[in-house]
Amino acid sequence: MIELVLFGTFAICLFIGVPIAMSMGLAAFATITFTGGVKALAPASAILYAGMSSETLLAIPFFILAGVIMELTGISKRLVEFADACFGHLRSGIALTAILTALLFSSISGSGPATVAAIGGILIPALVKHGYSKRHAASLVATSGELGIILPPSIAYIVFAVVAADYAGPGVDRVTIGRLFMAGVVPGLILVVVLYFIARFLPRDMEIAKSNAASHLSQAMGKNRRAPEATVTATGAVARTGDNTGLLTLDEVTPENAVTGGGIGMRTQRAPASVVAKAFGRAVPGLLVPVIILGGIYGGIFTPTESAAVASVYALLFGLLSRELKLTAMFKIFTTAGVMSGRIMLIIASATLFAYVITRNQIAGDIADWMLNLTGSVVALVLIINLALLIAGMFMDAISAFYLFIPLFVPVLLELGMDLTTIGVMMTMNLAIGLITPPVGIDLFVAASIAKISFGEAVKGILPFVASGIGVLMLVTFIPALSNWLPDLLGL
Repeated sequence: MIELVLFGTFAICLFIGVPIAMSMGLAAFATITFTGGVKALAPASAILYAGMSSETLLAIPFFILAGVIMELTGISKRLVEFADACFGHLRSGIALTAILTALLFSSISGSGPATVAAIGGILIPALVKHGYSKRHAASLVATSGELGIILPPSIAYIVFAVVAADYAGPGVDRVTIGRLFMAGVVPGLILVVVLYFIARFLPRDMEIAKSNAASHLSQAMGKNRRAPEATVTATGAVARTGDNTGLLTLDEVTPENAVTGGGIGMRTQRAPASVVAKAFGRAVPGLLVPVIILGGIYGGIFTPTESAAVASVYALLFGLLSRELKLTAMFKIFTTAGVMSGRIMLIIASATLFAYVITRNQIAGDIADWMLNLTGSVVALVLIINLALLIAGMFMDAISAFYLFIPLFVPVLLELGMDLTTIGVMMTMNLAIGLITPPVGIDLFVAASIAKISFGEAVKGILPFVASGIGVLMLVTFIPALSNWLPDLLGL
């Protein structure tokens, strides 16, 4: 009956449109009142406060602040330019540029939606100009945003380490944030390779796009051979010659001579070393952020929380000293980061109370016993848990899902012989896939907004990416070495 009150109230609140943080809180309050009356609510405020007051969780607002500053100082654009200088000449090089930029920016923001928002405005138009449909461009960038919570530093890993410590059980070592960070590297890189492989076979014809662009150039030159510039409809590039005496061919359009938008992914020849070096120099401030964060943690200089604070101060100083950031922007930066952090902390507070109810009433133990008796097949049970997490990821964010499912599934998975590191990466990847899966799919929603298409249209292009994510998830689930090899090698 207690389970029915808790999960029933939660489901009803979600169904009628109550925000998930409020839904978890109301469900917890209703269950506490049902089991102990109004007087039993007395410790609720202390539990809510305790859920937010963990020193480790302070890393979250600092990582968010660093990401907001880096986005406003143009770091995302610099990372795009660097990735394009290195790989823009390859076939489907624009797709690889999008994926690698997401990889680089995710190591700054630690958030999937933040990664999509930061790089989408540049790369979705570039993908479309290069022959991809809007739905596939949005889908590719949204899926690349998954890397934001799979690769370090990840807000999801921080939350998992904090929550799982209470439910690991006797005899199980606590998993550290540093170990989880490194555990996500190999699965994340595998996903990068898989995404690029899929991007190469998306329905897009490079040769037709180039032919159309060349035709538009030819027509424009025929009308006015001395025109200083002409719009290339097929690619969106506005090309201009240095002496203003003619037009460039498509192969000659580069980031240096494209007035708007045509530079990204437009080259067919390898960029000169000088161009790559210049792009690298401009990208160094952004590339240093993960070095500061991860180097500080693994070098024993900072705790994860301290490294996030140092990264925020570094980002702020860079922005001010480079004059990319004005003092007048401080209010916007701190209010944006504050609102984002406040939303997450509200979810954490409500989810903590929800998890308290689950533990206090031994709901987790009852569900664990039921699941262990459900089937004699370990593989089948692990697949059932993965399916439950995938479905949950479609409707809720990773933080809420962790507080809801860690008490239920971690004891079961440990009983089945899985280690806590593999469980952490597996659960995180499940919820990362949920970020691009309807009906919610926040990453896909952000990408669709940038591409100026409906969410339904974006959904049409997401299927191969969801399938690829599930494939990598199965590898991580059943081959523990993929998540354990690197942290074991580093002695974490």
